[in-house]
Amino acid sequence: MHLSRLKLRDFRNYVRLDAEFGPGCHVLLGNNAQGKTNILEAIYLLATLRSFRGCGGAQMIRQGAKGYFVGGSVEGQGVSEIKAYWSPKERKLSLNERPIRKLADYFGVLRAVVFCSEDLALVKGPAQGRRRFLDLLLAQTLPGYLPLLMRYTKALRSRNALLKQPVVDLVELDGFSQELVSAGESLITARQDFVPALAPRVQSAFRRIAVESDELALHYQPSVTGDFAVALSQSRARERALKTTVVGPHRDDLTLLVNDRAAAPYTSEGQKRTLAIALKLAQAEHLAAVYGTPPLLLIDDVMGELDNRRRSAFVPLLQQSFRAGGQVFMTCTEENWPRQLGCELRRWKVDTGQLAPWSE
Repeated sequence: MHLSRLKLRDFRNYVRLDAEFGPGCHVLLGNNAQGKTNILEAIYLLATLRSFRGCGGAQMIRQGAKGYFVGGSVEGQGVSEIKAYWSPKERKLSLNERPIRKLADYFGVLRAVVFCSEDLALVKGPAQGRRRFLDLLLAQTLPGYLPLLMRYTKALRSRNALLKQPVVDLVELDGFSQELVSAGESLITARQDFVPALAPRVQSAFRRIAVESDELALHYQPSVTGDFAVALSQSRARERALKTTVVGPHRDDLTLLVNDRAAAPYTSEGQKRTLAIALKLAQAEHLAAVYGTPPLLLIDDVMGELDNRRRSAFVPLLQQSFRAGGQVFMTCTEENWPRQLGCELRRWKVDTGQLAPWSE
């Protein structure tokens, strides 16, 4: 699988971009604030329909424009044409000229894993980021998980809206509670089954790049330890006071322990960065194992921030991608990629929202 064509209109600082890419490694070179990361963001948007920067659609519209367009051609077993338009008043998503009505019909057309500075939030940030990490990987690899997650999210929003009313209709609340429990129990089971399968990949990646012989452990920590329906009923007084649902999969966490201590408060910045990289390496390796082909790798200006040991952790993953005909997009302010790759690199110059082949 690779992205053979990318089209941008009024996206970030790009008025217009039409670019063609082949398999292999594409290095985007340029000074800061020229638009390198914007290209990676657009590719990730095609894969996941969200920005890895954690921003909304309005922030991705070029200043002064009404909306943005991102399109691409994905080549795998066949060719898939993706078109996405977003504005405050209109949103369109199509695959091969057919409008997408259900996200489950779209997810997986393009698979991508991004490595960026925001990855540190997986370790240092709130539980929401770690839940999203699990949910994205499960949605990409477990059939039926995304519709289940959307069912739960819809019921949760409706239930929370009801709890905010001055007078709560208890019959209606019970109806939303039943839907929440039905979808939520299946989510909990899927996550509980998945984390032990993912943990060895994360631990292996962590051992390869950890400076010291630290031991890593991952555990799924549900907010409900017993019967979900009972826990929901017992929390009724708290949720009436707080006007929100206080227990359920939307409050779960992925616990990260280094040497039996919580990673966020008790590890160095270097250990946190190592753990964040290990999580993303495991994500890419899991996708490759499930589908038999590597996902697109999007590496956003992290090579220059890493020491040689951590930088070398990318080498096996990149070499595996190249051997399988995969594709890598890497941004750099200078040519600081791992020299030991020994692969053919396609260089691109990015300057003020313009992309062109690099000329020495």
